[in-house]
Amino acid sequence: MASKNSSTERRVNRVRRSLKKVANGRPRLSVFRSLQNIYVQVIDDTRGVTVVSASTLDKDVKSKVKNGGNIDAATAVGKLVAERATKAGVKEVIFDRGAYIYHGRVKALADAAREGGLKF
Repeated sequence: MASKNSSTERRVNRVRRSLKKVANGRPRLSVFRSLQNIYVQVIDDTRGVTVVSASTLDKDVKSKVKNGGNIDAATAVGKLVAERATKAGVKEVIFDRGAYIYHGRVKALADAAREGGLKF
């Protein structure tokens, strides 16, 4: 029987493998969520560099939201990362949900990033 870690890692690798096929040089918008916070990075895989990042631990977001582990916090982080990415010159990304289902906080973050001006 496979452990939970290995099945999660396999799911992450499966999602990333399919993303690399269709990326066409676009940076990857990678999401990590914990019970209390949500983190997002725009990663340029060709150079191996994180272009911008945002999380619920940033001062801009932490002052606005009461709890970092809910949909309101994810929306605020999505808007913040879209703003920072457009300042850095990134307009198109590919969305990497990792091992998470596109639902709830992950979906709210993606929708807010789209509203903020990112295309994916």
